[in-house]
Amino acid sequence: MSEKGSGPVARTVLQQCLQARLQVKPAEEDSEAQFVQIDRGMVIYICFFKGATDDILPKMVSTLLNVRLCESDSGKMVSVLELPGSVLIVPQATLGGKSKGRAMQYHNNISKEDGLRLYGSFVSLCEKELAAAASAESGDEVKHGTYGNRQVLKLDTNGPYTHLMEF
Repeated sequence: MSEKGSGPVARTVLQQCLQARLQVKPAEEDSEAQFVQIDRGMVIYICFFKGATDDILPKMVSTLLNVRLCESDSGKMVSVLELPGSVLIVPQATLGGKSKGRAMQYHNNISKEDGLRLYGSFVSLCEKELAAAASAESGDEVKHGTYGNRQVLKLDTNGPYTHLMEF
């Protein structure tokens, strides 16, 4: 899904879930750990590569939220927008790793500053798309991790429906 002759500018992994809980801030001496949580829906792990711009974001959001990868109660495959379901977005720079010998290298990943900006824009677009599709009583929402920080994820998958998509 990237331009002809060039590599991808973003990589995502999608996982259908029954529940997911992400620690976004570890416990400290004077505060407890902070978490975000979703129930039924989809977890999106995302990594941006050098060359990624805001131009790719609308296509990514539309594709990821509309692709039919979630199983409905009737067993039919539907999009997370049709489920209805929530979305947990997890920044995952390690998706850009390439092995060299016994080590991993991340030379093709976007800079931290540009990645943070694109990640924030991606989350905002997902929030708008889900809000436009969700009914008021559904309770569907977008939750997200913090860019550039170590996070702990607890995930109950429904499948395993795990899909890699590149843009």
